[in-house]
Amino acid sequence: MGAPNPGYLVAAGLALLGALAMGHGMRDGPAPRYRDQGGPKALWNLPDGPDLPASPPARLRIPDLGVDAEVMRVGQNDDRTVQVPPFARSDDVGWYEHGPAPGARGSSVMLGHYDDLDGQAVFFRLHRLKPGATVRVVRKDRRTAVFTVDAVERVPKWEFPRNRVYGDVRYAGLRLVTCGGAYDKRDHSYRDNVIVYAHLVGEG
Repeated sequence: MGAPNPGYLVAAGLALLGALAMGHGMRDGPAPRYRDQGGPKALWNLPDGPDLPASPPARLRIPDLGVDAEVMRVGQNDDRTVQVPPFARSDDVGWYEHGPAPGARGSSVMLGHYDDLDGQAVFFRLHRLKPGATVRVVRKDRRTAVFTVDAVERVPKWEFPRNRVYGDVRYAGLRLVTCGGAYDKRDHSYRDNVIVYAHLVGEG
């Protein structure tokens, strides 16, 4: 894993923390149960591996979760927090367009809602994904980048691991981010984030 780029982390990672602290969903009730599924230790010593020319994503597919979602671009708000898809598009995934495209070398980040006022959203089952699962990203160039999941972790939002999510890496990485944990009625936000880490294994 390459050394993080400090400037990029300040511009992207810290901004992400501010956006996710607002929460994705409005769900009330018990928090989903989680299991230790490898954690960030699985990210150590990943090989450089293959890569693809940069091309924006069009769809995200996670067969194990039944996800087949349109991808929209998201950037930064005026206060430099990272945008998330609007609740009107809670079944879509947002790709942070100021980072690498999926399949290119570096950490490509996608964000999605856990739920909305009507119930389940695109990443409602993201915490159930297991290491070894396949994630496919259909790109604008009509090539499909195939990723293998390395680790799934749940962390408190105030401890968001921006270096692991946005840090500079030599391989073509993918990070999927949503909310998790208990819902805080006072802050109208979930207390945790669920993060999936994956790396490119080829096309298909």
